[in-house]
Amino acid sequence: MNGPPSDPLPLPADWLEVTSMDMEAQGVAHRPDGKVVFIDGALPGEWVSARTRRSKNQWEQADLTEIHRESSLRVAPRCPHFGLHEGACGGCKMQHLDAAAQVAAKQRVLEDNLWHLGKVRPESVLTPIHGPAWGYRYRARLAVRYVAKKGTVLVGFHERKSRYIADMRTCKILPPHVDVLLMPLRELIGAMAARDTCPQIELACGDDVTVLVLRHLEPLSPGDRDRLRAFGGQHGVQWWLQPKGPDSARPLDEGGAPLCYRLPDFGITVAFRPTDFTQVNPQINRVLVARALRLLEPRKTDRVIDWFCGLGNFTLPLATRAGRVLGVEGSAALIARARENFISNQAQSLDGKALAATEFEVRNLFEITAAELVAHGPAQRWLIDPPREGAFALAKALADIHQARLGAQDAGSRAEEADAWQAPERIVYVSCNPATLSRDAGLLVHQAGYRCTAAGVINMFPHTAHVESMAVFEQMA
Repeated sequence: MNGPPSDPLPLPADWLEVTSMDMEAQGVAHRPDGKVVFIDGALPGEWVSARTRRSKNQWEQADLTEIHRESSLRVAPRCPHFGLHEGACGGCKMQHLDAAAQVAAKQRVLEDNLWHLGKVRPESVLTPIHGPAWGYRYRARLAVRYVAKKGTVLVGFHERKSRYIADMRTCKILPPHVDVLLMPLRELIGAMAARDTCPQIELACGDDVTVLVLRHLEPLSPGDRDRLRAFGGQHGVQWWLQPKGPDSARPLDEGGAPLCYRLPDFGITVAFRPTDFTQVNPQINRVLVARALRLLEPRKTDRVIDWFCGLGNFTLPLATRAGRVLGVEGSAALIARARENFISNQAQSLDGKALAATEFEVRNLFEITAAELVAHGPAQRWLIDPPREGAFALAKALADIHQARLGAQDAGSRAEEADAWQAPERIVYVSCNPATLSRDAGLLVHQAGYRCTAAGVINMFPHTAHVESMAVFEQMA
């Protein structure tokens, strides 16, 4: 609601007007002297009081103590463990904000970052991609701890701003069939001899199978293994055991169905291990992949490069649309798995048509140079889907080539080599960090000869402050 609360008396000096929300879902207000105050739990449009917990010269961090004028977009959280109180779960930060308003706030974060960090304004704003707000989290890492003083086991996410595990009995962002397992899991671990040496359970849901990966610091006894088997049989889940790092994870018993997710729009199935990185929200991922390919518009005459290809989430669908595809990733193990996924889908092509010629290559994309980029050969389309660090080296290499062409008379042989190479006509950049996307967008627009034709958000993680986004870049004529 705009304007201060209607009151004939002057407003108390400690009342703050919240004008926006930052990337951490904190309300942003200003003191009379201009000092910025970030307030946990406050929403734009509210008048609040807050208690400062950390103060610097230019800003403060504060906790909400009272709401004097409430936002019309404030809603009652569905989860009983959400809140600002001591012991509240830290898995979500925005359950108190209307779901549609969450998407609008994330769009604002993206646009603000693009402008303030990259000096880029997209020519159009993409319609936000959003879906179910509850039961969407098919991947999660649940902390486990036996608390001897309480005689109980805790299984869940950490408390807000704490290393302690929240006392969770339910979690509404987990799939319902996993939500109901939280209390049985506490009982299971509490009955195990290894209850003091099992710090984590990783959840991975495929389209047909649910896997729980138990991290254990000491070998499990035969009795504990039998307890896991009985639990798995009763609740319809597969157990994997992880004695060391993620690569050490193995099924408790062989013979279980493999994990996979399907992209039905393309007739593609992607197999994965429970410790692999895959998209947390499978419903949104299907829409994300379809939109990315629709915006990229690969033609049968095109060669397309999928940078940071992972297991083939975009590479395999691209092979149903483009003429040739190259998937590039920094991990040899991931590339081997992506190639296996390609071979499997090639053999099981639903429409009887062969997938496009597809190659895979290992390359450290955080150190790629202009010369190495040229060596990959030209491609008419690029798909970029980097981790949080972004694709700075890739964008810089593209910018270096463009700048060499602009100064060709002084660049010598390097410019001649680059001049024979054609930059992509179109780039679709999928990002999980608006700050690094904005940095890279600045390079592409101001130094590499592109314009940003569109950008928008994907609400991959409802009720959290995480901003997933997509931007489209077209080569300047």
